[in-house]
Amino acid sequence: MARDVPYSNFNFKVVDQSGNLVGQFSDVSGLGAEVTVAEYRNGTDKQNHVTKIPGVHKFENVTLKRGIVDSESLFNWMKETWTSGPAAKRDIRIELQNEQHEPVQSWKLTGAWPTKYTGPTMAAAGGTEVAMEEIQLAYDVMDPIQEAKSG
Repeated sequence: MARDVPYSNFNFKVVDQSGNLVGQFSDVSGLGAEVTVAEYRNGTDKQNHVTKIPGVHKFENVTLKRGIVDSESLFNWMKETWTSGPAAKRDIRIELQNEQHEPVQSWKLTGAWPTKYTGPTMAAAGGTEVAMEEIQLAYDVMDPIQEAKSG
């Protein structure tokens, strides 16, 4: 039976190519792809107009945000990028899960690496806000993957 209720957007995790948990995040933004438009005019065209053709494709950077937990993994990945350069690239999957925590849709990011790490904003006012960190990832290719439906 087809599902007619959309999945909640808060139930997801990020894993690496080995299936190891990279982290669970409160926000993922920037999953996007774009094909640029190239304008072309053949010099022998009788009319003086351009034809639009698909140009290069590109992917937006993805930003992952979460409350700080007892983990240095994100910042260590950033440091690995500083010291290892392209060798720090990883394939990761962002998995949207259903209410039973089974993956229903994934986005595979091939060749992902951190471009920016932002630590928490610390302010004494109120004292009720969660300390958040975020990491921005660049990557080579994004492939959406429809997961197999479970009974």
